[in-house]
Amino acid sequence: MMSGKHYKGHEVSCCIKYFIFGFNIIFWLLGVAFLGIGLWAWSEKGVLSNISSITDLGGFDPVWLFLVVGGVMFILGFAGCIGALRENTFLLKFFSVFLGIIFFLELTAGVLAFVFKDWIKDQLNFFINNNIRAYRDDIDLQNLIDFTQEYWECCGAFGADDWNLNIYFNCTDSNPSREKCGVPFSCCTKDPAEDVINTQCGYDVRAKSSDEQRTYIHVKGCVPQFEKWLQDNLTVVAGIFIGIALLQIFGICLAQNLVSDIEAVQAS
Repeated sequence: MMSGKHYKGHEVSCCIKYFIFGFNIIFWLLGVAFLGIGLWAWSEKGVLSNISSITDLGGFDPVWLFLVVGGVMFILGFAGCIGALRENTFLLKFFSVFLGIIFFLELTAGVLAFVFKDWIKDQLNFFINNNIRAYRDDIDLQNLIDFTQEYWECCGAFGADDWNLNIYFNCTDSNPSREKCGVPFSCCTKDPAEDVINTQCGYDVRAKSSDEQRTYIHVKGCVPQFEKWLQDNLTVVAGIFIGIALLQIFGICLAQNLVSDIEAVQAS
């Protein structure tokens, strides 16, 4: 008989358990919100009533970004949240492995982007030009392109003439559009005195000489402007990616520690 002595067995760390639960429930709710926004946007565009229209768009539909990111966040958040709350080792292992795969893919993408810089540049050019062709086909894509051109003060992939790829803006004699030989308003230089955006500021601007165009629109392409922005903000961008990577590694380590605690308790 042993009196006054207590032998404490393995216990699941409440701090780790509820930290993972709290973090992942926020993550899960954000995933639900992203999915909700994506589905709402598709509903507004009539995609949900005609699924085949998903393939009709020649360019990139920004709604896909919400759906993919929301789906990944939903799955990760659900697995981490329920796994921690119910002390389910299968869900926690799934959470850590899934997070590890995402980390590995991000690392691989970063290395490949550095090694194949020219190829990435060509693909970015191809991607932007495809979306220029589909500019009027989808309102979300149109808003994304306009935001990009306004934010980076650019026009087209490598210059304003890239808008010849779009049937509404090309300079061919057979083009009946009023926007012929023009560019979207987001290419225009901003007049600080104007409170209302002049959506017709890019009309006929490419019919003018190169020197005259500089007065009305941004003539630099979005690819070189994006490269310049990356160089100017390299420290911030690198810091964000390192922070995300450390957060992922921290999440994997916490999940693995919790799995070890649960397995030790079950074995004792």
